[in-house]
Amino acid sequence: MFRWTVFLLLGLAPALPVRAETPRVAVSIAPIHSLVAGVMEGVATPELTVKGGASPHTYALRPSDAKMLADATIVFWVGRDLETFLVKPLAALAGKAKVVELIETPGLRLLPYRKGAAWVSSHGHDHGHSHGRTNKEKAKKVDRTNTAEHADTDTHIWLAPANARILAAAIADVLAATDPANADRYRANGQKLSERLTALESEMTAALAPVRGRPFVVFHDAYQYLEDAFGLTALGAIAVAPEKQPGPKALATLRGRIKSSGARCIFREPQFPGKLAQTVAEGTEARIAVLDPEGGIGTPGPDHYFDLMRANARALGECLGGG
Repeated sequence: MFRWTVFLLLGLAPALPVRAETPRVAVSIAPIHSLVAGVMEGVATPELTVKGGASPHTYALRPSDAKMLADATIVFWVGRDLETFLVKPLAALAGKAKVVELIETPGLRLLPYRKGAAWVSSHGHDHGHSHGRTNKEKAKKVDRTNTAEHADTDTHIWLAPANARILAAAIADVLAATDPANADRYRANGQKLSERLTALESEMTAALAPVRGRPFVVFHDAYQYLEDAFGLTALGAIAVAPEKQPGPKALATLRGRIKSSGARCIFREPQFPGKLAQTVAEGTEARIAVLDPEGGIGTPGPDHYFDLMRANARALGECLGGG
């Protein structure tokens, strides 16, 4: 009798609301992960795919990464022309997830890749503003079979704080739409993140003003959004792409430009051996320092983007400003 009474009472009891599960979010690279973590702060922690000092240009997916994609509710990545290793796994494993290709975000300022390793004209502030373009304000449906959609576009979009602000707002919108129960928190965090990015941009503008226009060489063509934002002048890159080794002729041409321009610095990257930078520096007066476009060093999280950008500004200022 008691058992039947309990069942009856349970049947008559009002149904309790079922709280929607917090989205499981996977993010491709550390700088984007930092922005997503900032928007999700206080709600959940996103997972990061490329970690441990690796580069998306040479990364190979691990079994744990495959599980991450299969379990994800949302996947944020820059796009198929940066994280090429993710193209097939996303199609095969993340069929249930909302996949957000951030390079398609309306309002982003996009710059074309430069041709060759030694550029005919340095990027500088004016060069970038004359050749950039902005994604159309009205979002368009992307043909996922069109692998050439952004093939000529520099994909290192996060290295301009103005672009990072646009990305943060887009990330907040996606999360709010997917998880309405926490929408207010996502939007508040997005606004806070935008304010931090504005302050960072002002801080870096002041820090880099003394070295504007001073020529330097980078490991690969990853920094023109940084150059464009702060009026910096890169003469060329050691490698056209990180996975492609330059030939003797290209290295000789670049070394000649370093000598003729009086370039003070050659910047290598922590994800790759420094031997090529040392080879290029031979016979010149250029110093070797480190720039990191992808956040391979440091602890992932909401502050990582800011740590990365400040470290790059500090490296540029110290090397280019040294006597």
